[in-house]
Amino acid sequence: MAETGYAGQQRVTTTVTSSTTVQTNIRFDPSYLKTIPGILKIVQTVCSLLGFICIQFSRQNNAGKGSYFSWISMIAFWFTGILLGFYLFHMVEKFYRIPWLKIEFVFTALWTLLYLIAAILAVTVHDDPHSAAAFFGFTATLAYAVDAYLKWRAARAGGLAQGTRVVSQQTTSVAAPPRVAY
Repeated sequence: MAETGYAGQQRVTTTVTSSTTVQTNIRFDPSYLKTIPGILKIVQTVCSLLGFICIQFSRQNNAGKGSYFSWISMIAFWFTGILLGFYLFHMVEKFYRIPWLKIEFVFTALWTLLYLIAAILAVTVHDDPHSAAAFFGFTATLAYAVDAYLKWRAARAGGLAQGTRVVSQQTTSVAAPPRVAY
């Protein structure tokens, strides 16, 4: 029996290469503050500090709700403030092998939920300091939610937290030799 081939048949080869370009020297770069992640970190840090200060001025006897808000806001303040410093001095780029995007995604997603709970609890106390703290809590919740979404998208795309990764794709088509009938 004779086998016939397809004369126009092609073989496609795809080669994907990626290169990571980072500068491992520590340097101050204030341009990060003008980026969306930088602005979000500033909003998160400021809202955390102001919410904490507001709760401290409350005279209501709601130690549990106030303590929870204080705890959430101070951890957020220190963690986000330290990360902001790391980005400003390119420490994140220096240690680019650490999965910064995944770490930040987990933290921002968790703190979105915890801040939402803290802000709702602060609203239930009917005094001005708790109301102001709730405002800053809801604002921080929104900032952390947006940041979590951006980190999720970047981690899913295989991006770096700081530095550049260049991915190039090269596709070549080679025509297969025609098959001969036997």
